Amino acid sequence: MANKRDYYEVLGVEKGATADEIKKAYRKITKANHPDLHPGDKDCEERFKEANEAYEVLSDEEKRKKYDQFGHAAFDPNAGFGGGGFGGFGGGFGGFGDLGDIFGDIFGFGGGAARNPSAPRKGENVRASVNISFEEAAFGCEKEVTVGRIEQCSDCHGTGCAPGTTPEVCPDCKGSGTVRTTQRTPFGMAQSTSPCSRCRGTGKIIHQPCKACRGMGKVRRQHKLKVNIPAGIDDGQTISRPGYGSAGENGGSSGDLLVSVIVRPHARFERDGSSVLLEQEISYAQAALGAEIEIPTLDGKVKLSIPEGTQPGAVFRLRGKGIPYLRGGGRGDQFVSVTVAVPKNLTSSQKELLRQFAASMGELDSGSKSGIFSKKKK
Repeated sequence: MANKRDYYEVLGVEKGATADEIKKAYRKITKANHPDLHPGDKDCEERFKEANEAYEVLSDEEKRKKYDQFGHAAFDPNAGFGGGGFGGFGGGFGGFGDLGDIFGDIFGFGGGAARNPSAPRKGENVRASVNISFEEAAFGCEKEVTVGRIEQCSDCHGTGCAPGTTPEVCPDCKGSGTVRTTQRTPFGMAQSTSPCSRCRGTGKIIHQPCKACRGMGKVRRQHKLKVNIPAGIDDGQTISRPGYGSAGENGGSSGDLLVSVIVRPHARFERDGSSVLLEQEISYAQAALGAEIEIPTLDGKVKLSIPEGTQPGAVFRLRGKGIPYLRGGGRGDQFVSVTVAVPKNLTSSQKELLRQFAASMGELDSGSKSGIFSKKKK
């Protein structure tokens, strides 16, 4: 972790950069260092991987917040930041929790209502990310993700007790998980509820904890899950798999698995919604005389007719060669923008032919051999 470069430095953006600025910087770097454009270049490959890693964190709002606060250590399993929050601050307002109960009892806004420890509660959502290619995003694919989620302990079946034993109902709170106390306040005597200190708010006391889960009734396990990536998905979108998150409590439903999609830039294609954009270079002769050229598409190479007299910047549309619509029902189009290559390193005979052509078009001064263009152009 200590040798990693700062993720903002990797993408060349400020710490306060917007999500759009981060996305543009990421695409610029990965396109410039794409392995397809630099086969065998280890430096480019390393920069490409480094940019992908940085974008995976900075494009996710929750991960970015953790990174801004704790740096690379936020994702180091040995740094003590995993699981239940950071540094033990997951418990809300600490010692001020009773004030909510006091004022809730006095003014009647419900703050003093005791939470039933036996009530069903839905499990937490689990997040993951998947890195896919431009083509996989266009046509869909199946990917495997590794997720860590909380599950019911199979040894004690969630009771927290060693096999063959049962928990005791807490004698202090009678199984409610809370105790009621009376306190003197500036407004007079008031009652408040707080978690039972004897059973720690669970309503039960375990005398012989399960060895597998240490009395928690739950364990964290790593799983490899298959995720179907739908055709037409775009960079930054999230796929939800209900019920594949952490287990609920007291019969509550499991949370959801939320998979964020990161699409690697293509060496030649750009995407604009359901459209595919391509910049294609043609020669001066092809632009002037017209030609039939091969154009790459997501479906392979196709023929494109370049009409005579095509100008730089001309755009051609290939209908139905774009990205499939995410909800189905067809595909977008591919747009080909033409650039004209100016010939370099001409031979003497080629230059002479070009001068003759220019003269025939009235572009050279009479008798000139220097190639200086006249101010009057036809």
